[in-house]
Amino acid sequence: MSAIDFSDPATIAFLAEALTAAGVDGIEISRPGGQLRIVVAEKGGARISSTDATPRAPGLTSAVVKAPMAGRFCLDHPASAVPQKLPRSVSDAEIVGFVGIGHILLPLRAGRSGVLTRLLAEPGALVGFGDPLFEIELPS
Repeated sequence: MSAIDFSDPATIAFLAEALTAAGVDGIEISRPGGQLRIVVAEKGGARISSTDATPRAPGLTSAVVKAPMAGRFCLDHPASAVPQKLPRSVSDAEIVGFVGIGHILLPLRAGRSGVLTRLLAEPGALVGFGDPLFEIELPS
């Protein structure tokens, strides 16, 4: 089996078309030679968030970031030299972790601004779609 040529526009177009047909928002592929990120655009423009935090109900003081697909949960990007420490403040669009399948990493966005207080899954664990990964304490 030969390696996929990510510099070929036809390959990138095929991947984007397959993602759209599957209803996937995008993917990130990292290899030693480079990185490819495809984000599928919607009617209102490109969607930034790959995950959704649970909606805030009246009186709710926290939200949960859930896995958008099955894969290995990664707290830090493999190329990062600085590990994340909790608790820490996050913005709604901030990347707080990744779900990976092989070399493909899907970034996890906080989805809500607040304080990332605790992990609900262990780094390196196999997670399924919708599994809770983080808890975010929301400002009152």
